[in-house]
Amino acid sequence: MKEEIQNDFAQFFQSRDVYERYRIPWKRGVLLIGPPGNGKTHTVKALVNQLARPCLYVKAFKTEYETDQENIRLVFARARASKPCLMVLEDLESMIDDKSRAFFLNELDGFESNTGVVVVATTNYPERLDPAILNRPSRFDRKYYFDLPGPSERAAYLALWNQKLQAELRLSAKVAGEVVLATAGFSFAYLKELFLSSMMQWISIGRGMSMDKIILHQTAMLRSQISDGQAKSPDHNHNLAPEMKTGEDRLS
Repeated sequence: MKEEIQNDFAQFFQSRDVYERYRIPWKRGVLLIGPPGNGKTHTVKALVNQLARPCLYVKAFKTEYETDQENIRLVFARARASKPCLMVLEDLESMIDDKSRAFFLNELDGFESNTGVVVVATTNYPERLDPAILNRPSRFDRKYYFDLPGPSERAAYLALWNQKLQAELRLSAKVAGEVVLATAGFSFAYLKELFLSSMMQWISIGRGMSMDKIILHQTAMLRSQISDGQAKSPDHNHNLAPEMKTGEDRLS
């Protein structure tokens, strides 16, 4: 998927003459979809660095003195003035409401020309997006899914961390396998937190306990925290998905 995304964007910016020759609008809309902590923002940052194009990074349309519509108009105007460029809309589901949706769609559809503008939006909760945004191909014609890591992905991530650690901090093969099974539903961000918190715990107790014992304890504690968050959140099914909903299982 990494190579596909890289090639997709690079080819688009190199193909203006082809688009114009065949009278295809030279603009794009790309949606990155998936639960928090699985690489959407990291991918956006990598693309911005790799493409070396002007980038407008937008977190919200709300300000104290201007309306959402005024700010949407301003953002798109700046993008058109900076073309060819990237416009990044982070957490799109939180940016658009019933009052601003129609205005946003008009700007996205390009009553004024959006030639050379690539809109890259991220969303943690696609079900909160209006079908007019999510499902109409001419608006976001490409969708990339950043799902929770499956067992082999978790194993690879743990192995990568393990090999970078000093010998006394490394996990045994047996415990590494147990952690892979015990972290079903963890995002990559939670897996990173698991290692960092375990290392801090190992240091704080005077290095008198093995990392194997510490990381198993931290795994149980993090899982408990996630479960508590599920109970409090109406959208808890998106925070800790069952194993059958991981990216690996969708592919299989």
